[in-house]
Amino acid sequence: MRFVTYADPSGPRVACARDGGYVDLNRIDPSIPTSLKALLAAGPAMMHRAAVAAASGMLLEASSLRLLAPIVDPQKVLCVGLNYADHARESGMAPPLEPVVFSKFPTALVGPDEPIVLPAVSAEVDYEAELVVVIGRACRNIVRDDARRYIAGYCVGHDVSARDWQLRKPGGQWLLGKSFDTFAPLGPMLVTADEIEDPGQLRVQCRINGRTMQDSNTRQFIFGVEEVVAYISQVCTLLPGDLIYTGTPPGVGAARRPPVFLRPGDVVEIEIDHLGVLRNPVVAAET
Repeated sequence: MRFVTYADPSGPRVACARDGGYVDLNRIDPSIPTSLKALLAAGPAMMHRAAVAAASGMLLEASSLRLLAPIVDPQKVLCVGLNYADHARESGMAPPLEPVVFSKFPTALVGPDEPIVLPAVSAEVDYEAELVVVIGRACRNIVRDDARRYIAGYCVGHDVSARDWQLRKPGGQWLLGKSFDTFAPLGPMLVTADEIEDPGQLRVQCRINGRTMQDSNTRQFIFGVEEVVAYISQVCTLLPGDLIYTGTPPGVGAARRPPVFLRPGDVVEIEIDHLGVLRNPVVAAET
């Protein structure tokens, strides 16, 4: 299934994509939560009810809905650094022996077509196309071979990064450099794991104003999604709706000569096989 979250006067609501439109699941079956995170947490029986409702409900026109990030309220937004072999070569760095994990604040999340706001305090805002794993079941201290059982699905993500904060502030401000408001675009939908045969064989692209800046494949992963989920679960309990941005391929702006950073008026499109296109305009912060 393919789930979206859309804006409604009553608050965010979950819908399922079908036949070029969307079915509001709760309006067909009031037992279904209006939150996608709550729907995932309710387990397999509720997911079955969602599938039944999606097949029988009235379609809402896609053009009539304003889509939000599929998960609007994750408890955790985790990210993996230097996870593509070709990106490691681009960076002149040896591949890490274990996943390099950092986090973003959930307040950085925005959905499709929402603007990426360039903060006045950064002059080096970079783009990073990423596959995002969405956790579907609580897990702690699991092994890699079991990890797929805990993955609800996948989204397109954009790990926007203020390189001057991340790399040149005292001590390196990774958390703050990654967590400015609007620095975690996500969407347009969550595609359930059963629809993705192999998350390690997906083309990942980033385009800015139509120009291709990144074009690689998740087969370049140093650590696959199962290994990443299992690794993080050694440290903290992963919960339904938690997001894991899995790393970016080569072509980032900071690695180019001369560097290419986002500017007001840019339009960024991140595209991943089977998951759709995440589009966001870039604007300057209001002063």
